[in-house]
Amino acid sequence: VSGVVNPMHDIEVINLELILADMQTVSKRLSAIEKEIRAGDKNAKILKEILLEVMQTLESGHLAQYKIFADTELELLKPLNLLTLKPMFYVLNKKAGGLSVLDSNDERGAQLKDFLQDRIWVELDASVELELKDVAEEDRQEFRRELGVVDSGIDEMIKTGYRVLNLISFFTTGEKESRAWTVKDGTSAKDAGATIHTDFRDKFIRAEVIPWDKLLEAGSRTKARELGCIRSEGKDYIMQDGDVVEFLHS
Repeated sequence: VSGVVNPMHDIEVINLELILADMQTVSKRLSAIEKEIRAGDKNAKILKEILLEVMQTLESGHLAQYKIFADTELELLKPLNLLTLKPMFYVLNKKAGGLSVLDSNDERGAQLKDFLQDRIWVELDASVELELKDVAEEDRQEFRRELGVVDSGIDEMIKTGYRVLNLISFFTTGEKESRAWTVKDGTSAKDAGATIHTDFRDKFIRAEVIPWDKLLEAGSRTKARELGCIRSEGKDYIMQDGDVVEFLHS
């Protein structure tokens, strides 16, 4: 942000902007909550105490997530959509084949390594990803080889985002299309079916499931069934990342 490569300074500037935005949100909510308290709203009284703690945390220069809140407190804070309470991870822009601040032995490198030690982060080459965004999917791997970037930084960033948000994908596939569906990790088969159509939840009979890699290895559902790779699961089955599913309903 200042025309120099200094990740920690960038992080501090961005976090300060998030903190100031949340301070404004909390301040606005505090100014309106007294009327609710006078009207006898017990939750409003509890929320005021929580908001004062949040404000104190923000004013000390920390993100709101710096303070540990109980689930009940987080539920009361949820309508405010505080930016500094949201899950975060860091994306480092690194030139493919080059050295980054993390590779350096100077103070910037030491500070960044220390900061990232307990945090989630990924690296990508933003210039390469920008060049590839308009390249046809079938040509991208060839371009990556030419540019010396084997793995997709964008793919890694997306997977990390899913992990941070506690999300998984399952697939449905047929003659016309294959499609990915996103659900929370820990979702049952019945509730996962509802993301496609409520009938798959309300009239659920069973789910026929095969991991994506097993299906590709078999080459088709017919062959996978012959090999005994497809399982019948009930409504309480917990979906796994990469499951390929056919839902059966009445």
